Order: sequence, then structure tokens, then C-alpha cells
Amino acid sequence: MKKLFIFFLGITSLLQAQKKDITLEDIWKKGTFRADYMNSLNSMNGNFYSLLNYNDSGSTVDKYSYETLEKVATIVDSKDLNGLAYFESYDFNNDESKLILGTKFKPIFRRSFLGTYYLYDIATKSLKLIGEDIQRPTFSPDSKKVAYAKDNNLFIRDFSENTLVKVTTDGEKNKIINGITDWVYEEEFGFVRAFEWSADSKNLAFLRFDETDVKTFSMDVFGKGKYPSQHVFKYPKAGEDNAKVTLYMYSLESNNTARIVFGEYEYIPRINWTKDANVLAVRTLNRHQNDLKMYFVDAKTYRSTLVLNETDKAYVDVTDDLTFLDDNSFIWTSEKDGYNHIYHYDKTGALINQVTKGNWDVTSYYGYNAKKNTIYFQSVENGSINRGVYSISLKGENKKLLSEPSGTNRASFSENKNYFINTFSDANTPPVYTLRNSEGKVLKTIKDNAALKDGIAGFNLSKKEFSTISVNGEELNMYTIKPSNFDPAKKYPVLMYQYSGPGSQQVANRWNSSNDYWHQMLAQEGYIIVCVDGRGTGYKGRDFKKVTYMNLVKHETEDQIAVAKKLAELPYVDAKRIGIWGWSFGGHMSTNCLLKGNDVFSTAIAVAPVTTWRFYDTIYTERYMRTPEENPSGYDENSPLNYPELLKGKYLLIHGTGDDNVHVQNAYRMAEALIQANKQFEWGMYPDKNHGIYGGNTRLHLYTKMTNFIKNNL
Repeated sequence: MKKLFIFFLGITSLLQAQKKDITLEDIWKKGTFRADYMNSLNSMNGNFYSLLNYNDSGSTVDKYSYETLEKVATIVDSKDLNGLAYFESYDFNNDESKLILGTKFKPIFRRSFLGTYYLYDIATKSLKLIGEDIQRPTFSPDSKKVAYAKDNNLFIRDFSENTLVKVTTDGEKNKIINGITDWVYEEEFGFVRAFEWSADSKNLAFLRFDETDVKTFSMDVFGKGKYPSQHVFKYPKAGEDNAKVTLYMYSLESNNTARIVFGEYEYIPRINWTKDANVLAVRTLNRHQNDLKMYFVDAKTYRSTLVLNETDKAYVDVTDDLTFLDDNSFIWTSEKDGYNHIYHYDKTGALINQVTKGNWDVTSYYGYNAKKNTIYFQSVENGSINRGVYSISLKGENKKLLSEPSGTNRASFSENKNYFINTFSDANTPPVYTLRNSEGKVLKTIKDNAALKDGIAGFNLSKKEFSTISVNGEELNMYTIKPSNFDPAKKYPVLMYQYSGPGSQQVANRWNSSNDYWHQMLAQEGYIIVCVDGRGTGYKGRDFKKVTYMNLVKHETEDQIAVAKKLAELPYVDAKRIGIWGWSFGGHMSTNCLLKGNDVFSTAIAVAPVTTWRFYDTIYTERYMRTPEENPSGYDENSPLNYPELLKGKYLLIHGTGDDNVHVQNAYRMAEALIQANKQFEWGMYPDKNHGIYGGNTRLHLYTKMTNFIKNNL
């Protein structure tokens, strides 16, 4: 028996030896592990969708059938357009007779950009310029007009009358913005276009941002010239002044602009017209973000009525989970029962019923099919590391699973909700795209990434093992990647990876990201990779997520340290060689863990870390911490700037100098604190690179640097 066991071990080792090892070039240069993804599709009226496709002669917008997935028409081809060689975006009007085509994009921040846009009439094949260096052109519902922003002002171009109306005139850089959000709204509330048409095209509601009192942040841009330039923009850091945001409504009939006045607030994170063309829904938040109100504003009288008020001891999240029905009742999501669920309210804000219930979170709301009286959503009902797609009646009855029961499933529904494309993956299966009807029946497999699955079978990959670990009174989700030739009789170094930000998740049953392949590469080199989602992360209910309120990174750090100490007790773990790394929030965490957990962590990498929440923006930071004046201990007791003398292990600090999000100031101040504490460390600055630190050869260089650091120090 012993000889037979040794024989099988020999065969296993031989098979592993025949497989290829992953290289950094495979991950960051050759695209060896790149999955075949579907182009982002746009649902059209009826059972059709459209795709933006590129070819040697330019770009096209093509129309496809959901029923057959076959192309049925080319709507526009750039080779037929006089003066427009290609376009990079398109948007239909309501009846799909016209398109807005965009090109020559110039990025501003993460979601914002300038562009040159044209109006294209499908019937006449005519092309008209809307404007150059403009933002977010949007059709009016009657398709006669296009509203857009330029130079911080709002404009309406009427193509039926061939007129241009300048709705606002006071726009000024770093002072007044009309119809477009400021930096902090864009980053933290996740939207750029801050104007909305009423359904009858008679009114345009918009937000105005007065940034006069907001302090500026400046970054040197080194570029390639002799002298650097400066990028100067308004950035409200925790405890500082925000832009003063006000709501206006412009009447196209009277050419009058009115300011809408309602209760006290700090933020207006959403405006949405209801099914009634004369009623605008406006959401407001106080500065603590724990008191959200929704008002209905009458477009004729400008009077506002409070319809809904959500409060929380910690904070209330802002989402786009809002659908108005024909009677102006509305569907909404809330965590008020302890988990994120779907609710139905009447037009006065009275609760009709709670649609979904259970000790699990709804993770995405996909919409409502009025003809079938059915809601579609995604949830973690089948386990917090999985995602399933479901349907349920508006009354909360006949809930049905429409996707695979495990793994990660995401749905892209047709406009009429008769079909959806389901994207499925798990830790062992690359993305599989299937066309399904609204009952979940698979009609066709679109892409299955079989070639990728076959290709990676030739590499020396290890299984990602899911489990839980009990620390600090909680069962935390965890995954482990061991070397493929793992021998429990040996001792291995451990590299822990985490992000840990509020509501986030890294331990999920889904296909590999680029970091997963890097982790696999390190496993080939004899490292064990461990990832644990500690307290404060998402999809395990309100209380688990919000326990970190007022003390960001405190409980999260305690959890990672406790996990490391448990790992150190395992017979196959080298207790003196446990490291941790992370990016952004995760970089803050890895820094904190190395300092506060200096008895267990020997090594850490921090990429683009926050090093004090005093340097980060108001909306994100104060949502979880309140202001520094209200909560100084929460800010300072968990900032590594205040205890650099605790550093004992090896530390690598990395940042991009062009990071407009987590400013390089964080890294420079951390470096200065360590220098004054006479602590040696390594660091790397990436010139002009933003928070993502990418472009050209950058990622390959970055991960080569991190790999060398791990090999030399862990």
C-alpha cells in the first residue's frame, strides 16, 4: 500500500511538472487568461437589442433579435456618415427614430468626460452637430430637443425650431456647476448628469453646485514637457465645506427658471421624474447621511410634499432601486428590517407591502414587468458568496429561481422584461452567457469560454478552497489557494489579501480576476494565499456591515490580525512568514495590520492607501465616521500616521502621483512619519498615474515590483 501511494504521488508530480507555470507577462502583457466577454448591449423597444461594433472602416450600431440572437439590421454605419469617421457611443430617442452619436472623448474624472456629439436621423440619414466638448447630451421625451452641459452651463438645442437656449449663464470653473455633478458627487453618489426631462418635455429639472467655499486640491502633472502643469480642482475633505447644492426647474413654455425650496438638507443625491409628468421625486440627505427624505415636487406650483423618510442609527445607502408604476406607487429597496429587501409603497408613501423577506440581502434590483406584475432581482439567498437571479410577484408571492443555484449569476433584461441574458461563473467556470426567457428557461448558449477553460487546464493552477473561520464572535467567509504540490508536512509562508471596505466582498464564488492569477503564480512559488472578508464587508445583513460605524478599519484590522494568528497555529504554516497586501481601503488595512499586528505580520504591501481619513472626501468618510470634529478618536486611533514607531516588518508603499481620489498626500505623509520614526521601508511612485495605476507597461512593472518584494521579504 505504501509503495502504491508513493507511485501515485510520483504520477501526480509528473503531471504537475508537465503543466506550464503562470508568468507576469501572461497576466499583464499577453492576455493569456482574458475571457471572451459580450459587448455591452442596449435593450431596445420590443424583443430587440443593439450593439456598438467596430470594424476596419469604422463603427456601426447593429440591431439584434433576442429570440434568435441574430443581427436583423445595421442602424447606422460610420462609413456612410459624411464627416464622422467613427463614433464611440450612441443613445436612442424614445421611439428609436434618432440617435445621439459621440466621439473625441476627453476624460475629466472617473465617470465624467467631454465629447463631440451629433444627432443622426435614421429615416433621412442626416447628421447634425449638437456640440463640441459638451457633456451628457440627452433627448427630450418628445425627441425634438437635446439638453446638454458645456462650460458648467446648461443648454437646450431645439432641432425642430433650429434654436439654442442657454438655460444658465453663471457657470464658472471651480465655482458654479449647472446640471453636472462635482467631484465628490460623481465619485461617491455615482452619477454625473444632474438634469432630468419631464415626461411631457415641458420642464427640465437640474442641480446647481456652488463650489465657492470648497477648498481646492492641486496635483503636479509631470507629462513630457520641461515644466510640469497643475491640475487644480475642488475636493471637500472630511469636515470641510461641501458645495451648496440647490434644485431648479426650467419651464420651456414660460422660459422661466425657479428654485425649488424644501426642508433642510446637505445633499441631493437623486432626482427622478415620476409617471406623472408634473411630479418630480427628489431625495435629500442630511450631512450624517442617516436621514434620507424623498419629496414629490409639483412642477406647476413648485410645492413639495414629504413622501418617504428613511432613518438609520448609522447611515442610509443611496441606490437607483426605484420604479414608479402607472398609479405613481413605487418600488423601493431598504435595509430597515436588517437585510436589504424590496418594498412597495403607494403614491402617498404609505407601505403597501414588503415584497421580499428573509435573512439574506437583495443585491441587485433589475426592474418590474407591469404586464406580468412581476419583479426581477438578484440575491444571496443561496449563500452569501453566491448570487442568484429571481422573479417574484408584486405581492411577494411565487418567488422563482431563474438562474443557476450557485456561483455568481447576473442578468441583463430586455426592455420589456420578456428575455434576459444570464452571465454565470464560479471559481471553476469562466463566464457562460445564456439567453433565457422570463421564466428562466435556457433558450441558447451565447458564449461559454470553452477555449479559455481548455487553455488554462494546461497551467499549474490550484483550487480555490472556500470555507469560514471563526474569529471575534463571527463566522467570516474565507478562501485559500495552496500550492498545487502542497505537502501538509512542510511549512509554507502565507500572503493574505483583502479589501475590507464597507459593503464590499472579495470572497465570492466567481471566476478569476487578474489578481487571482497573480495569487496563483505566487502559489506556484510556494506561498499559501488567504483572503477573509471581515466585519464591515457586505451581503450578510445590515448589522454585520454597519458594526464598523464610527471606527473604520478598527474591527476590520482586528479581524485580519485574529485570522493571521489562527493561521499561524496551523502545522503547515510558517508563523514567522505571514504577509498581507491590499489596494486603496485594503492598503490602509495592510498598513494598519503590519503596525498593530507586528507580532504576527512580517510583511505588507500597501497600494494607493488612505493613511488618515482626515485626507479623504466628505461624503464617503463622514457616512461611516461623521466629521473629525465629532469623532476625533475614530479618525486618529486607527491612522497609521500616528504610530509609525510600531513598524517592525518589511513594508512596501506604492502610489500614483496623479491620483485624484486617494491623494498621493497620503503616501507622502506616511513616508514622512516613517522617516521621522527612523523606520526603513521601500516605496514606489508612479508618475501621473491615477488610483488604478495602469497604462502602457505600468501594471506589468507594478506587479513585477510587488512580486520581487514578496520573494525577497516573505
